[in-house]
Amino acid sequence: MSTAEETAGGEMPPWAEVTPDAARRLLVAAVEAFAERGYHATTTRDIAGRAGMSPAALYIHYKTKEELLHRISRIGHEKALDILRTAAQGEGSATERLADAVSSFVRWHAGGRTTARVVQYELDSLGPAARAEILALRRQVDAEVRGIIEDGVAGGEFDVPDVRGTTLAVLSLCIDVARWFNLNGPRTPDEVGALYADLVLRMVGAGK
Repeated sequence: MSTAEETAGGEMPPWAEVTPDAARRLLVAAVEAFAERGYHATTTRDIAGRAGMSPAALYIHYKTKEELLHRISRIGHEKALDILRTAAQGEGSATERLADAVSSFVRWHAGGRTTARVVQYELDSLGPAARAEILALRRQVDAEVRGIIEDGVAGGEFDVPDVRGTTLAVLSLCIDVARWFNLNGPRTPDEVGALYADLVLRMVGAGK
């Protein structure tokens, strides 16, 4: 299944930020190629071929293969951050907001697993400047989840001796879904999201 056909909690990944259409087609093709073969094993010819274009056409829209990966990574991390920020700033208790954050984050990694694999696991393929930008976004992602957990501890909802370590564990648990999830498997993205939300609430001692 291509990234254009994947669902993210039932929604098509729009890549609306990417214009014109040829640039979007190349980006989608790059996601598929990077996920299948890895960044270093993928050539610009591979990407252009998947998009039904000539290698020369690729350079009209992207100067290098790394520029493609950087754009994919930036858009993906911005989407992930928006998901978590929306949950963190929502109404309700820390327990409700953490459950919403985890279920939404997991649904994104499950439904858009091909894109998520590239976004989350090709960081080291970026050059120093691009990598620094993505790491800054990752720190914001971490801060949103950590903030919810800190609110829960302060309000007596959670029993968490190590907030930073627990935040890392929660994020790692959610992100790893992209490695194994199969849309043809026994669980839907929504079901996995609900399962992981319950597991994380147990992890932080909610409701005890």
